[in-house]
Amino acid sequence: MLKRPNIIFIVADDLGYADLGCYGGRHASFGAVSPHIDALAAGGLKLTQGYSNSPVCSPTRFALMTARYQYRLRGAAEEPIRTATRGNPDLGLPPSHPTLPSLLREAGYRTALMGKWHLGYPPHFSPLQSGYEEFFGPMSGGVDYFSHCGANGQHDLWFGEAERAQPGYLTDLISDYAVDYIDRMAAGAQQDTPFFLSVHYTAPHWPWETRDDEALSRELAENKQAIYHLHGGNVESYQRMIHHMDEGIGRLVERLKAHGLADDTLIVFTSDNGGERFSDNWPLVGGKMDLTEGGIRVPWVAHWPRVIAPAGESRQTCMTMDWSATMLEIGGAQAAADYPWDGQSLLPLLQDAAWHQDQPLFWRMNHRGQRAMRDGDWKYLRVDGVDYLFNLRADERERANLATVLPERLQAMVAAWEAWNASMPPIPGDATVSLCYTDADMPQR
Repeated sequence: MLKRPNIIFIVADDLGYADLGCYGGRHASFGAVSPHIDALAAGGLKLTQGYSNSPVCSPTRFALMTARYQYRLRGAAEEPIRTATRGNPDLGLPPSHPTLPSLLREAGYRTALMGKWHLGYPPHFSPLQSGYEEFFGPMSGGVDYFSHCGANGQHDLWFGEAERAQPGYLTDLISDYAVDYIDRMAAGAQQDTPFFLSVHYTAPHWPWETRDDEALSRELAENKQAIYHLHGGNVESYQRMIHHMDEGIGRLVERLKAHGLADDTLIVFTSDNGGERFSDNWPLVGGKMDLTEGGIRVPWVAHWPRVIAPAGESRQTCMTMDWSATMLEIGGAQAAADYPWDGQSLLPLLQDAAWHQDQPLFWRMNHRGQRAMRDGDWKYLRVDGVDYLFNLRADERERANLATVLPERLQAMVAAWEAWNASMPPIPGDATVSLCYTDADMPQR
């Protein structure tokens, strides 16, 4: 029987599929963008066909927290939850719902979230009401890296359920608190009290601010732009933001090694959705808010020296909720009878990179009436009422629409998607879509 590992679940925000060196990303002017994440991939497992549950942030986080399709919860119908809904008692993760941290906590884990929450606001919702013992970070979808103010200009940095100021560059603060947590939990972990640590960076989400851009933060505030940095940014700043995050991840790994915990810690790294304005998604098309591959296919890296052989690579398809189910199985947690997991555990894959067992994956978006299904090498996509059929092994860029060439296959996938959709609650009529994102290269009429 496997010893239960510590688990660190690292989630970047709006990271592109090819932004990391281990996924083919290019060096920046300062050198390698993600050397520490690349090292985790080299020493562990990299998936090339992994997905997020949604192409936008808070819906994916509902799936991450519940190991279930996010469509089952009202709050996840928002694309995404907006700062303007602060105080809304319906738009958030219900404290009564079992979660990844609450179930692991019941199984004997210590739990903490350092970083972004984006699943509703106090007093109705918070990380501490959904299984985390400790929390540091913003409650909303995005904040300025220096002022820590959100899209409405209101300060949004929390310690538990207390809001208070803390000077510093947010990416570094998240890393600082995560490192401190590992130091404090190390003694217990050495005595068979494992910990589950969520590290949810806001990087590289806009505003496009590096460690050296505090003056830019003041300029945005003075011009009353909050975090809407629509006129700014560049690839260099974007790559530095990723590099700052990567440096923090390197610090986490160093502390695990210093405490003798590295071999018995599962580290999983991913993004909440596909990339944005300055992201590198090659060879994929589209980005955030899109059900084309660039909006939902994301990096998945797993590192656990005791179990995962180095230099592994897999074409296993999966999505966010599958990794949550994996962590729950590894941690010895059981699903609540009324809340069965939709996610499927990938533990066999961690033990053997050659293991492969695909299952159909489904998505839907209120935005542009999008729907998608992946089944093996095939993908069904609908955008603005137009149906597409792609063979992704032959055409990852989704350029050759086979809908009229293989109508029977298309209709079979349409029927399968319709049957799945009928098993989910309908999209509420009052659900909102945020359009404050950059346009992406979507299939057009």
